[in-house]
Amino acid sequence: MRISEALANTRPFFSFEFFPPKDEAGSRQLFAAIEQLLPLRPAFVSITYGAGGSSRARTVALAKQIQQEIGLTVMAHVTCVGSTRAELRVLFDDLARAGVQNVLALRGDPPKGASDFQVPAGGFAYASELIAMLKQNYNFCIGAACYPEGHPQSPSLADDMAHLKEKVEAGAEFLVSQLFFDNDVWAAFVKRARAANIRVPMLPGLMPITNSDQIARFTKMCGASIPPKLLHELELRRGEEHAVEDLGVAYAVLQATQLLGRGASGVHFYTLNRSPATRAIVSALIAGSAWRASV
Repeated sequence: MRISEALANTRPFFSFEFFPPKDEAGSRQLFAAIEQLLPLRPAFVSITYGAGGSSRARTVALAKQIQQEIGLTVMAHVTCVGSTRAELRVLFDDLARAGVQNVLALRGDPPKGASDFQVPAGGFAYASELIAMLKQNYNFCIGAACYPEGHPQSPSLADDMAHLKEKVEAGAEFLVSQLFFDNDVWAAFVKRARAANIRVPMLPGLMPITNSDQIARFTKMCGASIPPKLLHELELRRGEEHAVEDLGVAYAVLQATQLLGRGASGVHFYTLNRSPATRAIVSALIAGSAWRASV
């Protein structure tokens, strides 16, 4: 199914992001996590894409395997990093032949060890260029990334919004957000986007906190912030793994409940290839009918 169609017709709308495993043990863990999430009726699952080509082949293979063997709708991430236009065309041809209908088109982060994005010779400089090529040459449903707190390399929120509008005008049909922990930040972002005449559906992205040090690394890398009160509670539980995870699950349930109650189309969960926390959160949302407006 095309994700744009699912967004128009599915409530509640939950999706889950995974990354390609590095070995057979990781593959077993990944497929176990997917199987455990199946009862939650995911609208789609997304498969990330390694910088510099480190996991491109695994991304394509995994997207095909999940869609053909499990039957879930899949969105494959593709970046501009380290590939010529011709090489990307080969990849997209492969995805199309496999029946994958959905692509998240990204500029991508610099490869490990590099500080800045380098435009590949014969490649794309911006996600908007990649999106325009896809729109012209393929029949994919195209998604793009958005950053509620601004892309870390954008000089201002206004500049970030201008680039987001370019991606939508190039052909992006929906947007998936970077992780965030403050729903007021999301509300302000949505207001700015609508004021900029960006009308496509936007999915808020949440990452359940299961490890304090890990979430500190992620937020530093992507430019997201942790509200002071939540940060304080995490510090009180430092060194207590289960207590941190319990707090993370509870916070994500509250955050998602509020987002859905305020009219969000659904929620996209960053799973880190593990299911227990995400499964607990979505189960709580479904049990509480949190997506339904109160009467």
